[in-house]
Amino acid sequence: MATIRPITTRRSQALHRIRPGGGPDDRTRWQQRKSSMTREAILEAAVNSLVDTGYAGLSTKDVARRAGVSRGAMHHHFASRADLVEGLIEHVVYHRMRQFLDDFLARLKQAPTGEDPYRMAMELHWRSVQSREYGAFLRLAVAARSDEALAAIFTPAARLYDEIWLGEMHHAFPQWREAPELMRIANDVTQAVHAGLQINGATWGDARMAAVLERAAILVEDLAREARG
Repeated sequence: MATIRPITTRRSQALHRIRPGGGPDDRTRWQQRKSSMTREAILEAAVNSLVDTGYAGLSTKDVARRAGVSRGAMHHHFASRADLVEGLIEHVVYHRMRQFLDDFLARLKQAPTGEDPYRMAMELHWRSVQSREYGAFLRLAVAARSDEALAAIFTPAARLYDEIWLGEMHHAFPQWREAPELMRIANDVTQAVHAGLQINGATWGDARMAAVLERAAILVEDLAREARG
């Protein structure tokens, strides 16, 4: 099982600063960077393949074609479809978490005094679930319900991601630390509502979606008030 790396507010930028330390003449570092870039290109191609064709259409052959890499390069990074799926799960949850935390920190620096941090966080979370990475994650989640082999890979990774995500929410919202159960409920409400809207939004339309988002925000604010006592 691929390890999902914890993304903390202190490390999020450093994790993606992949630069060859010694310049072009540092062959080892350059080869490492090139390999990392190839792997990233493959995973981005896998995201696009999954969003475009669904889990049934995901194949190493199609992903290699989309990424513009040879079958040998594909096999070097991901020897099988199962290996690709493991890497893809790590990739999509990592990038989604990083996007949310980076957006949240940037917004906090610019936020006017008195802006509601909970509504701000829900707005940014809603933005994060509209990404192609989350679309890929959602397709894997749905497919795993009827595919035992995929579920064996996806479910443990998703649970680990949830644990890491909750830990990062404790960092981002220290005011919840005395009421972790209420914070978990607020998180679960937000996750469930936003995932549901991604699935049903096209059927419901903008007005119904806006009404659900507003009710969810009110519920989270009520939970925050309860946490403050």
